[in-house]
Amino acid sequence: MIPSIVLTSKEQELRHLIVVISKLTKLPAGLFSSAEKTYIKEQIETLKQEVVSFNRLGYWVYLFFIKDEKDQPKRLESCRKAGDKVAGLLNGQKAIKATIYDAEGKSKEVLAFAEGMALGSYQFLKYKSEKETENTLKEIEIYSKALEEPDNKDTSHVSRVTHHDFRVTELNILLDAVARCRDLINEPNSYLTATVFSEEVEQMAKESGAHAEVLTKQKIAALKMGGLLGVNQGSHEPPTFTVMEWNPAGAKNKKPIVLVGKGVVYDSGGMNLKPGNSMLNMKDDMSGAAAVAAAVYAIAKAKLPVHVVGLMPATDNRPGMKALVPGDIITMHNGMTVEVVDTDAEGRLILADALSYAKRYDPSLVIDLATLTGSAVRAIGKFAAAAMQSNASGELEKLKRSGDEVCERLAEFPMWDEYGEQIKSELADLKNLGGAEAGLITAAKFLEKFTDYPYIHLDIAGPAFIDKRDSYRGLGGTGYGVRLLFEFFKKVTR
Repeated sequence: MIPSIVLTSKEQELRHLIVVISKLTKLPAGLFSSAEKTYIKEQIETLKQEVVSFNRLGYWVYLFFIKDEKDQPKRLESCRKAGDKVAGLLNGQKAIKATIYDAEGKSKEVLAFAEGMALGSYQFLKYKSEKETENTLKEIEIYSKALEEPDNKDTSHVSRVTHHDFRVTELNILLDAVARCRDLINEPNSYLTATVFSEEVEQMAKESGAHAEVLTKQKIAALKMGGLLGVNQGSHEPPTFTVMEWNPAGAKNKKPIVLVGKGVVYDSGGMNLKPGNSMLNMKDDMSGAAAVAAAVYAIAKAKLPVHVVGLMPATDNRPGMKALVPGDIITMHNGMTVEVVDTDAEGRLILADALSYAKRYDPSLVIDLATLTGSAVRAIGKFAAAAMQSNASGELEKLKRSGDEVCERLAEFPMWDEYGEQIKSELADLKNLGGAEAGLITAAKFLEKFTDYPYIHLDIAGPAFIDKRDSYRGLGGTGYGVRLLFEFFKKVTR
């Protein structure tokens, strides 16, 4: 649960107040006493504070000074982080509601600030018996004349909602989707099996108006998805393959865009068992599938005029009695054979079946998201996802711009043919692991073999799950990819 964001009028009673301005000369007339103005000036000019606060013996007042940053994405990100900081203070004071006053008509900065407040207030407390640390902030009001009229020139976008505050409506939908994604990632495998994951996706589809279909193990076997079935061999839980589709009348794309998410609900490494603490957070290995489900949920709930399909193969990877062992050869959905060199390189096996299955939609573009390799984490850390493309350079540039705007950034890596040499097998068509070098790229080259359409691969292993709190991204599952995809699809509809 995260706070909801609503528009309010200035005449309503103000409780905890947050004033968003760019400089001291823009202080609203009549709102502050001379003593308060002196205090604010001292905090800003002498102590260089970004956020100034004081207690009016009944409610707190905060002033956030927008950074003088010409680069808009950087400026908005600083607003989100400041929003998280203020939300932390308000939750510490057990505040239930706060009002943001847009003193200068800076609606983008104010919405980013509110976004940071809401996401920063997210908690996963389902398994806590004592809720004494539960955040209290439930509602964030915004008073802004600039938000009374939409700033989007595309009037068809405005018509999709019934209220004038369509930007706030869309933001609430997106924040809800991110929270749902985080919840799924943070759930332990003791609850979130592949079957339960598919049930959660079905519920999200029902609530959003999308369509969902769950392919059971029998159907998966009939489709000869050897990758998904092979990884599942060591588990006592059956696999699932969930399809979630939003196809509204008047969709602006003639061919669908397909999203594919890796759904390994727990990864032990299989017979190539992970060492030591490497297994600790492996419940997060379904972050890609969670992001796909949440993104389609948000797109459908916001009624974006775009045809999108989400494919989510799901299983756990365990060293059971019938588990795959190194040296096994499996036949994939498209008929190709794969030599399993390492059972801990399982994600690409289930993704390959899904990428092959995606061909039946004749897609204009396929994007997959997966916590696929430690190599990606070592390459760029937790600050971005590794991105690679095949015949989709223009689409990737658009996706990168969307990532910059919401600070879910992408770092592009090459997909040169030479990397494909490392996954050639002497015994089968392919092997599922390359050499010691460039593991994130050879994994992508493996997946590319199962595509014949414009394709983008996102290795989100770095930013999907964090073990130390990072501002509004929180702790644990971050929901990375949901805001990125939603921003990208909004651009597609314009």
